[in-house]
Amino acid sequence: MTPGSLVLLHAPNAGAGSWGDLPEMLRSYGLDVVAPDVPDATGPRYIARVSLTVTATDPVAPLVLIAHGAAGPLLPGIALAQRAAHRPVGGYVFVDADLPRPMHLHGEGSPHEELPMPPDWPEAPCGYLRTHSDRAGPSGHDEAVREARLRGWPVTEHEPPAAVAQSLSELVTVL
Repeated sequence: MTPGSLVLLHAPNAGAGSWGDLPEMLRSYGLDVVAPDVPDATGPRYIARVSLTVTATDPVAPLVLIAHGAAGPLLPGIALAQRAAHRPVGGYVFVDADLPRPMHLHGEGSPHEELPMPPDWPEAPCGYLRTHSDRAGPSGHDEAVREARLRGWPVTEHEPPAAVAQSLSELVTVL
């Protein structure tokens, strides 16, 4: 697909700086990149603050929402907010990220922290980029990669020394 804007979503309680030089590298490929910085929010608050930041940047549609780590489960809620603002989402990419689950609870699992999950999600193609093939760890990236493959999503295992930006941009084109 040809994206309008790539929206890079860092993990909650991190910051846009966690992407390193990835936003600039993607821009050097001629891609429009938005990297909201929401360092102190989680769950629904993260979704709301990201949505306000994206609105302020006036991105080009269709958006490709790209989530890292714990931002993965927030993608359906962020997509719902973008669709409500009449900004179509053309695709989703999970970068070493957790996958959304129906009725996903955030934090301590309190009912007021339930994350939105539209019934038609995902309504656009999804892909998975794994950048640390030697690191499954407790985050369950091996399981996420396996599940992505079972769902028929394209999965890219990043191979250094290629730039992560190159692997990511190639994955976006096959969505």
